Amino acid sequence: LQLVEAGGGSVQPGGSLRLSCGVSGFTYEHVAVGWFRQAPGKEREGVSCIMNRGDLIIYEVSVKGRFTISRDTGKNTVYLPMNSLQPEDTGIYYCAGTPSIFCTTITTSYNYWGQGTQVTVSS
Repeated sequence: LQLVEAGGGSVQPGGSLRLSCGVSGFTYEHVAVGWFRQAPGKEREGVSCIMNRGDLIIYEVSVKGRFTISRDTGKNTVYLPMNSLQPEDTGIYYCAGTPSIFCTTITTSYNYWGQGTQVTVSS
């Protein structure tokens, strides 16, 4: 699996960004794709997860209602539109993938990682 993130940037509090994750090279029937973030000085944490098939989606509590994960199967891309961004959302955002029949935001469950994209929320 190869994953490439795009769409990071700098916004003011209350602003929006849309991250994308291009996924390629997978031959597994079931793949979980997750979004994670790492703030300076903190551990990487899970944000959301979506499966390549079906409707299973997971959100971390602090982003539920503000972030919306989705996929475009034809483009092999997973999106993460982020609204009402706050300074505490600042960090490097990573997408990750793993062959799995379960969706999870547990970092150690993922085998393949993108290079990350910076999101900065500041006034």
